[in-house]
Amino acid sequence: MSVLEIDVGDLRPCAVTFTATELVVTLVDGRRIATPLEWYPRLMTASERERANYELMSMGIHWPDLDEDLGVVGMLKGRRVG
Repeated sequence: MSVLEIDVGDLRPCAVTFTATELVVTLVDGRRIATPLEWYPRLMTASERERANYELMSMGIHWPDLDEDLGVVGMLKGRRVG
């Protein structure tokens, strides 16, 4: 069995935004990853203030008020939380 390797580029996040139905993460190279907000129950029910208080990590995002961590790789793989 062989393994297909794909160069996915720079996966460091630089911005996080929310729409009414999506979590949108912008990567440093300008790409955007949009995933359904319903995949992340803590973020879906969080206040605007709680959502706005996040820390960018090398390959993900941490919301300290919610004790929530999301990895960019997991978002790309379609991994739901909860």
